[in-house]
Amino acid sequence: MKIALALLLLTGDPLNPDPTVSADPANTFYSPGLIGFFGTFIVAVGAIALIFDMVRRIRRVRYRAEIQERMAAEQVAAENAPKSERTRPAPPAKPKREPKN
Repeated sequence: MKIALALLLLTGDPLNPDPTVSADPANTFYSPGLIGFFGTFIVAVGAIALIFDMVRRIRRVRYRAEIQERMAAEQVAAENAPKSERTRPAPPAKPKREPKN
């Protein structure tokens, strides 16, 4: 098996017995062109838009959690306060009416 492999490597490619010299890859220029530029630009803009949207949603969730924590703390403080300190806010003052003549 090793001898057959060595002979195959020494004789060259059996499917292409007369290989031609190919172009130097260092001198070959491949470019995606204008379509590739626009495609990359659209993907980049989409990624940036998704990042901004994700940051906005995370901020909103964090603020909601903070508000719920504050409300829970206020409720616990109100329940634990002595009854003498529990006061309701005063009702709004009634407007004074002028007597009819």
